[in-house]
Amino acid sequence: MVTAESFEFATAGRILFGAGRLDEVGSLVAGFGTRVLVVTGSNTRRAAALIDRLEEVEIYHQVFSVPGEPTTETIQEGVAAARSFSAGIIVAMGGGSAIDAGKAIAAVTTNPGDLFDHLEVIGRARPLVQPPLPFVAIPTTAGTGAEVTRNAVIASPKHQVKVSLRSPLMLPRLAIIDPLLTHDLPAAVTAATGMDALTQLLEPFVSIKATPLTDGFCREGLIRAGRSLKKAVRNGGDAKARSDMALASLLGGLALANAGLGVVHGFAGPIGGRFTAPHGTICAALLAESVRANVAALKIRAPGSPALDRYQEAARLILGKKRATVADLVPWLEELTRDLQIPGLRAFGIQTNQIEEIVRQSRQASSMKGNPIVLDDDELAGILSKSL
Repeated sequence: MVTAESFEFATAGRILFGAGRLDEVGSLVAGFGTRVLVVTGSNTRRAAALIDRLEEVEIYHQVFSVPGEPTTETIQEGVAAARSFSAGIIVAMGGGSAIDAGKAIAAVTTNPGDLFDHLEVIGRARPLVQPPLPFVAIPTTAGTGAEVTRNAVIASPKHQVKVSLRSPLMLPRLAIIDPLLTHDLPAAVTAATGMDALTQLLEPFVSIKATPLTDGFCREGLIRAGRSLKKAVRNGGDAKARSDMALASLLGGLALANAGLGVVHGFAGPIGGRFTAPHGTICAALLAESVRANVAALKIRAPGSPALDRYQEAARLILGKKRATVADLVPWLEELTRDLQIPGLRAFGIQTNQIEEIVRQSRQASSMKGNPIVLDDDELAGILSKSL
């Protein structure tokens, strides 16, 4: 883990959080310019409130719809749309897919070459040389924290993998998190994105890159996710639970952008690239077994690791019990997954004979670098097989 005396922290230029904060978007965006490419999901009606507020201040706009999780082709089409419209600002409103797409479009539009010049793993991983277009992120789900991260996750159907476009320059200029935008989310989406938020608080907390600053975000977020995830799924109109989860998602984004992730997200990229499965659902299916495997490996090979104490503390924070231990946490996560009706990985077509290849691909994932201990192939395969 990073020492208290040496670390860095970066995030969005400005963050606005609270019910009703969307009402401020028009005047704030007007400060960046007058031509906006609005990037949103397949249901463009979810961006209607945003468009109304842009029109109130006479901002020209064009809508670009992202039908699902962004692919390399989606980003290339979005860049072409931004350049054709002469967009001066990109505003993304939607889930993590829309926000990641907007982030990537803003970056590639202003830089020479093409998307593959800058992609990790399957591209040339060259750094961006020009600042992206001003980018504003407005999440409508509570899970990814993409509104405060410096990367965009993009699928390549050709390579059957998800990879990142990554740069400190990609941090949004402005993030507006309005919990009211999440109140009409279906229970299944609330569950999947909420489990992603929980994972993105737990993994940075035990990461070898954790810092005193990210620890604070994780502690607060774990408390809120632990007490409110089930409530938000059961009653979408529970304003307190929705606010807790929106804040948990934001705090997880702040943490992961600066402390990294771990084995769950190391698997999520390759799995998401090869199989049609929601990212949050993948994380949910893997979380309990990943915690179990990490703790077991730490006890054997690194019994003095501070990550073991972190897992114990996380158990107390999530469960809200002063005497809870990691032995209580894993069954609680398993029960939560069942209660939220999260299916195993087999539901998405993953078979035992594909595990070896998924393990091989996962080793290349940047998220693996934050895991508190290096897991061997047998341990990684065990997580997958037990999560089917």
